[in-house]
Amino acid sequence: MSDSPEERLRQREPAEAALLATQLESPDLRDRMVALASLRNLPADVALPLIKKVLNDQSLQLRSMAVFALGVKVTPESYPILIDILANDPDYGIRADAAGALGYLEDIRAFEGLVRAFYEDTDWLVRFSAAVALGNLKDPRAFDVLMKALDSPEVVLQQAAIAALGEIKAIASIDRLLLFIESEDWLVRQRLAESLGQLPTPKSISALKYLTKDHHPHVAAAATICLQRIEDEIGK
Repeated sequence: MSDSPEERLRQREPAEAALLATQLESPDLRDRMVALASLRNLPADVALPLIKKVLNDQSLQLRSMAVFALGVKVTPESYPILIDILANDPDYGIRADAAGALGYLEDIRAFEGLVRAFYEDTDWLVRFSAAVALGNLKDPRAFDVLMKALDSPEVVLQQAAIAALGEIKAIASIDRLLLFIESEDWLVRQRLAESLGQLPTPKSISALKYLTKDHHPHVAAAATICLQRIEDEIGK
């Protein structure tokens, strides 16, 4: 009996992993980047040791790719590695990548580390990524952190918090969210529409009807889609 395609793939994994390990040590950055991207074809347990080889690469771009890969190739080691990077890496971009990857993991253990990053990190990009990741975790404990983020002077942090409050189904945030309905930033209004679409209440429906007439087409389209979704759910 011939081997199944899955079995043939497993048989090729050691040879492929060895080849990629060699490429990841190439002095040519492009070779290393291609090799890292190729790890998507390998199982997480095979890919992880290879990802770890370039976590401290001299190229920030490659390091960023490796950190992202840890959020996609999930193993028991992914979480502690990412938490350590979020807390200790000297580069703010890499810390932000780690926060984002923790959101992809959707591991509830990341909650405290992400909250700490939001409150204590001095870079807005890390705080932004932490807020987004808290939404990805869908943990209602993030409510207070995200409500505080609404008061941030950085508009991107407001956008992240608005979206995340919808992700955690924070019905109690609706009155506060509605203060953004006349925001000058159309992306804020779009995030508001998308968030309200996950918070089905009479106030949300009324606000979405208003936003369907927004002068920016992306906002109007988002509101129309979200309103239809709520109406479909109610009609079931």
